[in-house]
Amino acid sequence: MNSRDAILGGLRQKLNRSADDGAGAQAVAERLAAHRRNLIPQRGQLDRAGRTDLFEDYAAGADATVARVASAGDVPAAVADFLKAHNLPATAVRAPDADLDAIPWDSQPTLTLEARKAEEPDAVSVTAAFGAVAETGTLVLVSGDDSPTTLNFLPENHIVVLWADRISGDYEAQWSALRERYGDGALPRTVNLVTGPSRSADIEQTIQLGAHGPRRLHIVIVDERP
Repeated sequence: MNSRDAILGGLRQKLNRSADDGAGAQAVAERLAAHRRNLIPQRGQLDRAGRTDLFEDYAAGADATVARVASAGDVPAAVADFLKAHNLPATAVRAPDADLDAIPWDSQPTLTLEARKAEEPDAVSVTAAFGAVAETGTLVLVSGDDSPTTLNFLPENHIVVLWADRISGDYEAQWSALRERYGDGALPRTVNLVTGPSRSADIEQTIQLGAHGPRRLHIVIVDERP
């Protein structure tokens, strides 16, 4: 008997179940198939405009900065403005995402973006969010060939393009959207829930930004999808 068998055997004994008892496995399978929703806070149950405003308020409260633009054509200028405001170079890496491909980056001639994963010493990354949760100001970022996870955590400055129609009131709606896009039981390898820039208060309970990821998180909310 290995350690795993010993632990599971102890649990079965406490629950008065035998190793070949299929009732527990069936109950687990039924629970997973049902996708039952948990308690949903009322504050996020708003119309699209209300959800967008609520998301911005909570994201800003978590030390992210937010810019709102009307269309994809306005995104390059918003990115350039952020870089200028923080005296950052007009070069960045971006996700090879289809939504980002549709943005007219050449409208900003001084802005140079390279579609690839982030590496040292990349200072700025641009990605597209799968979605967002209004009730906490949280971004939903998924991994994949078109969205390398290094872009979310390696550069000190992370710019996220978020389409307003992807902002839901609650987390349960985002998990439903993930299952709808990828198929039940076939989720991305990684789903990151990000609220504000990286931070830590491990040293003398003093907040330090950029402890385990980006020092700055800038979110560009786009009202109209390309």
